[in-house]
Amino acid sequence: MNEKNHWEKVYTTKRSDEVSWFQPHAAASIDIIRKLENNTEAHILDVGGGASTLVDDLLSLGCSNIKVLDISSAALEVAKTRLGERANAVEWIVEDVTKFSVPKHSIDVWHDRAVFHFLNDQKQREKYVKAVLNAVKPGGHVIVSTFSLDGPEKCSGLLVQRYDAESLHDQFGEPFVLLGHEYERHKTPFGTNQNFIYCYCRVANA
Repeated sequence: MNEKNHWEKVYTTKRSDEVSWFQPHAAASIDIIRKLENNTEAHILDVGGGASTLVDDLLSLGCSNIKVLDISSAALEVAKTRLGERANAVEWIVEDVTKFSVPKHSIDVWHDRAVFHFLNDQKQREKYVKAVLNAVKPGGHVIVSTFSLDGPEKCSGLLVQRYDAESLHDQFGEPFVLLGHEYERHKTPFGTNQNFIYCYCRVANA
């Protein structure tokens, strides 16, 4: 089964609150985004946003330029249905992030909770970083969250890569200035814990 088929199956066979990564509110992500960017007109891209409730909270904060990207159209339909008419204020993109392209330097904040750690092949990770550099403005911000070194080795039946702040930043390199990192112990709907790390960077000016 290819990646797209895998995620389509997940979101057509389970409710959005039955998957391990479900959060009623993406509190850690919101806190970091607000720390880095207080302009409600900033262009924010949520990579792998799927059925995440982050978009709900961004809309409630008055953010007006939101894009949500996911490889699964079924995941995005869950979010659209939940939002109702508010979904019309969001740009929804069905795409593999490693093949994703937007107008150059058109994004102020790139947010990714739990996509990057599924990229087990170095070439995939290089394509991801290339997509980030194309999309994000010099001086813009990149927030990437993965399982930490003491996090799970698999998610949704798939192997993942685990990182600490140094090894995650090393995947991105010099064009990215590491501003900080935070850890999160996420409680799954099943009552278990998953340990995440959030790293946030500024894209260096050219």
